[in-house]
Amino acid sequence: MFENDKKRGFIALGKFLSQFSQKESIQSPSVLHNDLFFADFENLIQLSQSHNGWYTPENVCFSIQSWATALTEDNINAWLSRYNFNEIRPKNVGLILAGNIPLVGFHDFLSVLISGHKVLIKTSSNDQFLLPFLAKYLIAVAPEFANKITFVEGKLENFDAVIATGSNNTARYFDYYFKDKPSIIRKNRNSVAVLNGDETKEQLVALGEDIFRYFGLGCRNVSKLFVPKGYSFNAFFEAIFEYQDIIHYEKYANNYDYNKAVFLMSNFKLLDNGFLTIKEDNSYASPISSIFYEYYDAIEDLQIRLQSENEQIQCIVSDNLVKNSIDFGQTQKPNLWDYADNVDTLSFLLTI
Repeated sequence: MFENDKKRGFIALGKFLSQFSQKESIQSPSVLHNDLFFADFENLIQLSQSHNGWYTPENVCFSIQSWATALTEDNINAWLSRYNFNEIRPKNVGLILAGNIPLVGFHDFLSVLISGHKVLIKTSSNDQFLLPFLAKYLIAVAPEFANKITFVEGKLENFDAVIATGSNNTARYFDYYFKDKPSIIRKNRNSVAVLNGDETKEQLVALGEDIFRYFGLGCRNVSKLFVPKGYSFNAFFEAIFEYQDIIHYEKYANNYDYNKAVFLMSNFKLLDNGFLTIKEDNSYASPISSIFYEYYDAIEDLQIRLQSENEQIQCIVSDNLVKNSIDFGQTQKPNLWDYADNVDTLSFLLTI
């Protein structure tokens, strides 16, 4: 039955991915087709930064490990148990993927295939190699996928539905271009942290992971802090000091120098620790190497505001100060059922 073959294929892919880490990649004799794929994938990880300067081996391996953790039999079964796949009529679903962080479009790829549809993929020019490689592995362990995966070079054509991810500007184009098709159109979102000054050093260190992982390029990266009036940033700066090595990455350092200069020329008041600037600003989207902050009076009022502006927010980090917030250090470790923009991709795919 193809239903079980689909699951088995992705579980096998998860086992393959689990072999690769930043410290040391170790072949497991129980993993299928290592003779064909292991060495080539190791090489691809090391080459990724030459394809995209933000894709350091450390960040690529972090993404790979996150997917290895997600793609277990228990996780896949828990995710799929909420849905009924009996009425699926296979359609061609187009994916227009972003490339801001490694494998950012993998969840859409997984969702389309696991629900029984065919996928037409237009990769981002910033991430052209990782997903096609994993698709080849998936076809090797589950040949039934061979006629269900197509990578598209030029214009996306002959599709019945589309999931497109881009900026707020490209989203307007997508809305117009795909107006006659069922679609999910994703725009810019950012994540926030709500602090009250009682956080432990460990929590603030973990918040650094939410800020600096992938150099802050993901929609799940915290780009804004909400803090109470009179909040001192001393403990925050002390905790994130262990991320100071980020300034040694040339692309990040260039952004830090440029954005700091722009802020200073505009006479903005900044807090600065040598690798991160902090600026009071009511916007959610801070530039690379910077984080915005805003003061709040009452947590209840802030909760109402965050709810009213939820279309700009991907996730909220706090120590249970705000409803539906997640723990410090967890933004880049979503579960299979944690959908981007809170739009249930599988429910969409089951109704097209």
